Amino acid sequence: MKEQFSLLIANHQGLIFKVCNMYCNNKEDKEDLFQDIVLQLWRSFPSFKGDAKVSTWMYRIAINNAITRLRKETKREKFSGLNDEAFEVMVEENAIDEKALMMYEAIKKLTEVERALSMLYLDNCSYKEIAEVMGLSETNVGFKLNKIKAKLRSLVIIV
Repeated sequence: MKEQFSLLIANHQGLIFKVCNMYCNNKEDKEDLFQDIVLQLWRSFPSFKGDAKVSTWMYRIAINNAITRLRKETKREKFSGLNDEAFEVMVEENAIDEKALMMYEAIKKLTEVERALSMLYLDNCSYKEIAEVMGLSETNVGFKLNKIKAKLRSLVIIV
């Protein structure tokens, strides 16, 4: 079981890094969150039955862990905002144009749940997968994503 789990983490560590980058500012916080997520995945691994995709199961645990940690530590403001490294997994620095930078800055202003929905959407997850990860109905995912898109349009004024 340890070998299977190690292989699972090795094959999907980018997913965990995305979540850590989305919710943490500095290297130490990212490392701590990464370890917390891996620990929670290990605890949940024996009960994973394969009903959902592995990535869906991992996203759900990772995002829930990040949001729970964020809410617990708001007094200390360890996760108060995102820095430019938050999206380093999704795009290379040289490939970012001005419009993309504006969009990333706008995403940083979203709530933690809205950021999670945006990250999953930008990672090309289907509404069904997003619904499974976030514990929402597909209809609610569509509704929330439309609200997020409208919110982002108001935050980003592209000429």
